[in-house]
Amino acid sequence: MFTGIVEEVGEIVDVVAGEDPAGGSARLRVRGPLVTSDARPGDSIAVNGVCLTVVDPSDGEFGVDVMGETLRRSSLAGAIAGTRVNLERAVAAGARLGGHIVQGHVDGTATVVERTEHDEWTAVRFRVGNEEGDGPGLTRYVVEKGSIAVDGVSLTVTGVDDESFAVGLIPTTLRETTLGERAVGSTVNLEVDVVAKYVERLIGAQAGTAGSGK
Repeated sequence: MFTGIVEEVGEIVDVVAGEDPAGGSARLRVRGPLVTSDARPGDSIAVNGVCLTVVDPSDGEFGVDVMGETLRRSSLAGAIAGTRVNLERAVAAGARLGGHIVQGHVDGTATVVERTEHDEWTAVRFRVGNEEGDGPGLTRYVVEKGSIAVDGVSLTVTGVDDESFAVGLIPTTLRETTLGERAVGSTVNLEVDVVAKYVERLIGAQAGTAGSGK
């Protein structure tokens, strides 16, 4: 589990496609001196909000294997050497939950459609899903003043409609995460609040039971 509080901005230093093109897997090598300072093989690190398992950490870098499902649902499909990424280690038991509960299980992607610069903050609007329509329906889990993870960053929603949502980015977020670099047209990873999905599932199950007359 993660909190959506980014620890450092790292960099992808190498991308190797899997041997089976149909499988769509990849091996990434990521530079992140802080998050690898105590990393061991098998640990979890969120890379742009995607929970990945650490392989052979050494010299401030670590490897990760990314399967086809993850590539299809996230922006890591377009990762190349030099791509800057948000990094966060799994939260330790007893630590403060500074953001919100983030699983690192990306639900889909969104595109930056508007940025409005203010004196002390920046308003950003995201259209849910890419041009191919990936991620339709996710906005039903998004509510004003609720939480959402964007590229692994815990943010508060300031507005939402059927196709998009908006957030406000403070100077610290702009400076210490990659969101300060996300221009109009950029693709980001989304993870909606898991509590909303559980509530929907439970209500749906109860409605089905009531409809059956049991």
